[in-house]
Amino acid sequence: MRFSREQLVGSAFVAFGILLFVGFFYAAVVSKLLPPYENRLLSAIQNDRYYCLLVPLTLPVIIVAVYLHWLSMKMFKHA
Repeated sequence: MRFSREQLVGSAFVAFGILLFVGFFYAAVVSKLLPPYENRLLSAIQNDRYYCLLVPLTLPVIIVAVYLHWLSMKMFKHA
C-alpha cells in the first residue's frame, strides 16, 4: 500500500493539528484540574490564565470573520 506525497503531507497536517489541540486542551483545562506541580514549566502552565481566556475571546472574532467571508462570497457570486 503506497501513499502519495499529498496523502503524507495531509496526514502530517492532521497529526500536527491534533497534537496542537491536545497541547492546548491540556494547558487550558486539564492542568487546572490536577494538583500543583513541582516542575517549574508545568507549574507555569498550570498557573497561566492566558489560554483559558484565549478561546472565549476569540470566538466573537471568528464569528465576524465567517460572516464577512460568507457575505463576500455572496457578493462575488451575484456581481
